[in-house]
Amino acid sequence: MGNGESRVRGLAARAGGWSARHRWAAVGIWVLFVVLAMGLGSAAGRVDVGDSDQLKGETHTAARIIEDAGIEEPASETVLIQAKDDSGPKATDAAFRSAVDAVVAAVEKTGEVTDVTSPYESDTISKDGRSALVQFDVRGDSDTAGERVEPVLDAVAGVQKDHESLRIEEIGGASMMKTFDDAFGDDFKKAEYSAVPVALGILLIAFGALVAALLPVALAITAIMATMGLMGLVSHLQPMSDTANSVMLLVGLAVGVDYCLFYLRREREERAAGRDAGTALRIAAATSGRAIVVSGVTVCVAMAGMLFTGLAEFEAMGLASLMVVAVAMVGSVTVLPALLSLLGERVEKGRMPFLRRRRTSGSTESRFWNAVLKRVLAKPVLAAVVATGALLAVAAPAIGMKTQNLTLDQEFGDSLPIVQTYNRVNDAFPGGSEPAEVVVEADDINAPEVKAALAEFRERAVSSGASRGPVEIKLHDQQNVAFVYVPLVGGSDQDKAGESLETLRDEVRPATLGEVDGLEAPITGQVAGNKDFNDQLVGSVVPVFAFVVVFAFLVMLLSFRSLTVAITSIVLNLLSVGAAYGILVAVFQHGWGASLVGAEGVGAIITWLPLFLFVILFGLSTDYHVFVVSRIREARLRGRSTRDAVQHGVVTTAGVVTSAAIIMVAVFGIFGTLSMQSMKQMGVGLAAAVLIDATIIRGVLLPAVMSLLGERNWYLPKWLHRMPDLTHDETPEAVAAAPSPRGEGDRVPV
Repeated sequence: MGNGESRVRGLAARAGGWSARHRWAAVGIWVLFVVLAMGLGSAAGRVDVGDSDQLKGETHTAARIIEDAGIEEPASETVLIQAKDDSGPKATDAAFRSAVDAVVAAVEKTGEVTDVTSPYESDTISKDGRSALVQFDVRGDSDTAGERVEPVLDAVAGVQKDHESLRIEEIGGASMMKTFDDAFGDDFKKAEYSAVPVALGILLIAFGALVAALLPVALAITAIMATMGLMGLVSHLQPMSDTANSVMLLVGLAVGVDYCLFYLRREREERAAGRDAGTALRIAAATSGRAIVVSGVTVCVAMAGMLFTGLAEFEAMGLASLMVVAVAMVGSVTVLPALLSLLGERVEKGRMPFLRRRRTSGSTESRFWNAVLKRVLAKPVLAAVVATGALLAVAAPAIGMKTQNLTLDQEFGDSLPIVQTYNRVNDAFPGGSEPAEVVVEADDINAPEVKAALAEFRERAVSSGASRGPVEIKLHDQQNVAFVYVPLVGGSDQDKAGESLETLRDEVRPATLGEVDGLEAPITGQVAGNKDFNDQLVGSVVPVFAFVVVFAFLVMLLSFRSLTVAITSIVLNLLSVGAAYGILVAVFQHGWGASLVGAEGVGAIITWLPLFLFVILFGLSTDYHVFVVSRIREARLRGRSTRDAVQHGVVTTAGVVTSAAIIMVAVFGIFGTLSMQSMKQMGVGLAAAVLIDATIIRGVLLPAVMSLLGERNWYLPKWLHRMPDLTHDETPEAVAAAPSPRGEGDRVPV
């Protein structure tokens, strides 16, 4: 094989050629791979991220001590008994006491609870004397307590009916778990199930034929199924999670459908241009197939950035996403050509009558984008300035971005009664619903100096202003461990509660428990977990950003052998991400236009979202960029001027990029309809970024910039010429002229 021919036969072209010639073998190998992956994954079982793996720092140390001691912390519940107004009974009144006794008796009678504590024993009565807390634990495993708490909730509701003058409400880990499962547990399933029909509907419009529309969805689903199995196997080395599973489904459907769409549209386009089936398939393999490989590798590199966070949940999401992209990429360049070869003309079966005329017109060019491109290329400087200015204006609010873990009322608003209960408990007992938990481990927990230090810690926690009490201590004598529960001043106000936590960690603890040799006392709990998570996430931002940007740049440089293309792709991707950040801050932090997406301004963006969005969007933006620039480069290789090549490349890819973007926006938009604000933020952020990317960036800014740069688009300094040449001659003429191996010609039954 000569040099020219070896340049033609790139990795994707060779894979496509082999699959087309060995159709049944390629399909069989794929089916076997999916079945084996699912079977082995199911047999191995999935190991999920444990509490002690979630974070580093004090939260991790506390979880390790609890796990090593073999202590199962039960789910704690609280019943708030409160006068409905200032004229209502006080805790010292007989009516109030009878309500407390009724609550204690009712919850004990269920047989589902243990360690029931009356407010008169534990001093959990508010300063104004009109609120009190009955506290208890739910028997059994805390992870499944939500499934057993219903009889207790019913018992408390029964007491409420008998005491109309008081407000009697239950809140706690188990009741919140049950409420969320009932209200939102099905939300995710609905989103995941509705994503596939939505994608299929859009593909039907794009292709006008049922079989052609089903192919990308079928490939995406099989790639997701295989990855689920692989996640089970990999979880024994890197634990996985339900969140990683949801993200994998989202990314898998998006890229799986996209890759097939790129391939399938090119093959149909070449056949519409009059080429025989075998040649059309070879051209699609060498052009769109190669773009898929370049895009897939870049997306995988971007997803790998999550492994640098040191956060187990992020590492699980990154690895799961990386695997599904790799599987979808391999499937697109192997089994898809085999299926197209097998189906031949049958890929057009199930035509939609009302779409038939549009589909059979043979034109691959978009009239709308043709009109836009004429104006952009007529005045590229103006187009570039206006588009860049618009994107920077949209991105501007991101400068004031505030991130935090959302509190219950921020996450769910007033849509749930339990949110109002949460606020009432926090108002009457600041920090009571989310106390800090000090996990004390000593050689002898009952040693006099340890007991004295615990007593002093309890006293100083209140005198320092970090807590208003009551500070509760639970001893586990056998394990030499004690749990100290400290309600933090600030309650549901994250910033104030964080200051109280710092006082405990930096002032109170060193002066009390810190004086005892050999004693460990990490402070954990909801507020501490949020702070440790934030600290670690902020520390990982720079390495993750640097890794993703540098490696994406290198992949683009090697794939296109152009310094200019590599730099512009990175800059355009960063603009796209910046605009998405700006929209997020404007809508969810400031509340501008929030009602339009059924959301509300909650004053902050959830902590994990900016980094997650950056990684996902950088990967997905590259998807379109590679596809469009590959087409422009191909037209340039055929002898067109750069300006003509830009117009041809953008206009001919506009249809497929628009279809792919609409699918992604629709799938991500589904997550924007969920009830949780954090999910709305993720859905709106992803959908907005993809929309901006596929329109303003690919349709206006990219052609304007490339037109202005002219021949400098293909600039590569001499000292970089020694790089490996990963480019291929992708012109249809070169591919069509390449002799088929064994002289078979890629026969395709029609």
